[in-house]
Amino acid sequence: MKNNSLFSILILIVLVAGVYFIVQTVREASQAAAEPFQQVSEANRSLQTQVASLLNPTPTIIPDPVTYINEIRALARLETIQYSVEKVISGQTGGGTFEALFGDRILFVGHGKVIAGIDMEKLRPEHLRYENGVLTVNLPPAEIFIATLDNEKSYVYDRETGLLTKPDPNLETLVRQKAEEEILKAALEDGILEQAQVNAEAYLLKFFAALGFPNTIFAEN
Repeated sequence: MKNNSLFSILILIVLVAGVYFIVQTVREASQAAAEPFQQVSEANRSLQTQVASLLNPTPTIIPDPVTYINEIRALARLETIQYSVEKVISGQTGGGTFEALFGDRILFVGHGKVIAGIDMEKLRPEHLRYENGVLTVNLPPAEIFIATLDNEKSYVYDRETGLLTKPDPNLETLVRQKAEEEILKAALEDGILEQAQVNAEAYLLKFFAALGFPNTIFAEN
């Protein structure tokens, strides 16, 4: 009886060992079989990363060196005064007896700016003379640098078209051009160039004094 029990226990131990061996063998085989797929998967992920970097490259920003040249040149322009001007301009086409049918009328409010000053690039060595402790400067005449509409502030106040016509696409363009001309004209009539010259001389008096020329006069152009 005891022999039978021992024999049964031995058989059970052998079976357990066999099952454990089989499980381990299957697990190792599965891992070995899965390794190539894992390698392929990792290779795919690496390839996808490389493709993504090609399709979506990191942007490289390079500043244009011409910008610096423009800024340096801009320093030679001494802006001494700015006007802000508003003008109301009206324009129309197809007026007369049949205006109600074929007319096109526009009322435009133009806001603009006019900037004037001295172009210091025009100042030459012969325009400066130093005698007896006095610096005499013959400045270039003041000029208009900018005369333009401010599109953000300018607007069409009213527009009326006849019953049998469409808005003339060129009418607003012509009115805007006229507004720009009138804004410049108003600034000139108000003496913007004369004031620009006065402001330039006042500024340059301090400038030349800082350079060691406290006695500076400006010759008449």
